[in-house]
Amino acid sequence: MTVFTARLTADGHLTGADAPPLPWWSFSKTVIAALLVGAAARGEVDLDSPCPGHEWTLRDLLGHRAGLGDYFAVPAYHRAIATGGPIWTPADFLRVVPPDKPDTPPGTRFAYSNIGYLLARQALETVTGQPLAALLNRLTAPLGLTSVRLAQTAEDFADLPFPAGGYHPGWVAHGCLMGTPSDAVRLLRAILHDPALTGMQIALPVDANVAGRPWTETGYGLGLMIGRVGPAGRAIGHSGGGPFSANAVYAFPDCPGTPVVATFVAGGDEAPAEHAALRMARALKPGSRHAT
Repeated sequence: MTVFTARLTADGHLTGADAPPLPWWSFSKTVIAALLVGAAARGEVDLDSPCPGHEWTLRDLLGHRAGLGDYFAVPAYHRAIATGGPIWTPADFLRVVPPDKPDTPPGTRFAYSNIGYLLARQALETVTGQPLAALLNRLTAPLGLTSVRLAQTAEDFADLPFPAGGYHPGWVAHGCLMGTPSDAVRLLRAILHDPALTGMQIALPVDANVAGRPWTETGYGLGLMIGRVGPAGRAIGHSGGGPFSANAVYAFPDCPGTPVVATFVAGGDEAPAEHAALRMARALKPGSRHAT
């Protein structure tokens, strides 16, 4: 199995084999949340006021507690991808999963929803007057993270080390960022150490199905999966998966060197990426792997 990795320790030591920009899948949620929480810190938006015409708040959306459904259970979505149909617009996604018809009352339970993050992205772009692709510079330019971008066409996935089969990033409703593993760990470290973004790390417990995965406790903050992974202690970051690859980008504050680790693997199962990240985090000496 080919694994692309990066590992960044507290002393700034970065290791990782050369890798091209890879899809970040749901680690994109961490970035969207950071941008929106940053906008709130600047007084540009209120995370706790009900969104116009709805009972849920932006905080509910970022924490997956707005009660919204998702499109993965919609047969028409999978049919459209399989038949090469036109890429859905945001309006198409919101038509099949209407945000004005939540499955449960907002704030009552955790329900993972890409639709919620589509709405969060729309709110972010509305309040700032800028598209997500431009807003990325607020996080990435000061850090010199030149590989990070928003995937917008099938050509963005054409030359990946994982065969994408012509998959279009537009099928990820909230948008799919991409970048190298090294830029992923540097970005996550910056987010976790930004005083304006500390509220992202306030987690509520989640009753998640973690069969085959390393989690022993699970929770979710704002765009961050937060829990414990056995003897390694806390893990803070996000996993992601698409039809042809998966990734795990996490900080492990209780491990030696407080490493931030990113792993990218073939296939859509997040479990191998999470286990690979845990192995790297527990290594006493910084290391990386790019092997077949």
